[in-house]
Amino acid sequence: MINELKKDAEERMVKTLKALGVSLNKIRTGRAHPSILDGIRVSYYGSETPLSQIAAINVEDARTLSVVPWEKQMVPDVEKAIMKSDLGLNPSTAGGNIRIPMPMLTEETRKGFTKRAKQEAEQSRVSIRNIRRDILADVKDLLKEKDISEDEERKAQDDVQKITNSFIAEVDKTLAAKETDLMEI
Repeated sequence: MINELKKDAEERMVKTLKALGVSLNKIRTGRAHPSILDGIRVSYYGSETPLSQIAAINVEDARTLSVVPWEKQMVPDVEKAIMKSDLGLNPSTAGGNIRIPMPMLTEETRKGFTKRAKQEAEQSRVSIRNIRRDILADVKDLLKEKDISEDEERKAQDDVQKITNSFIAEVDKTLAAKETDLMEI
């Protein structure tokens, strides 16, 4: 019973870490990386479709992305979607190929992106703590129903706290890596 709760907590915390990774990938650094465009959606035959599903996204060099839509008539729509995104990118089109140069990050934009990364990390920490709270509430319910002893409850609380601490440390490590990446010139 308690092991199932701990396993559930770990699974939910892993999902939180993955979500943090996805949200941090959307914060661009000075280098070109296809995951920067993950959040962009393009109107494709009446439905909003992720860019990666209607185009090939490649890294030309360290500072340039290349986007080649599968269908030529989608080039203007893809270009508009990239410009409308809050990434601050200015694509240029040559035939069916859209090139996206990554602008240099100023000190001010680096600090802004770092602040955004810290906010994302804090949201992940809060989410992990909420998972801990839910699991501890379930453990207390088991104690009230006399399914477990007080010693088992205390041990479960300690184990859940250790799991929580390890995942929060992982969030901190992920944030530190992103901050280093952002501040690198």
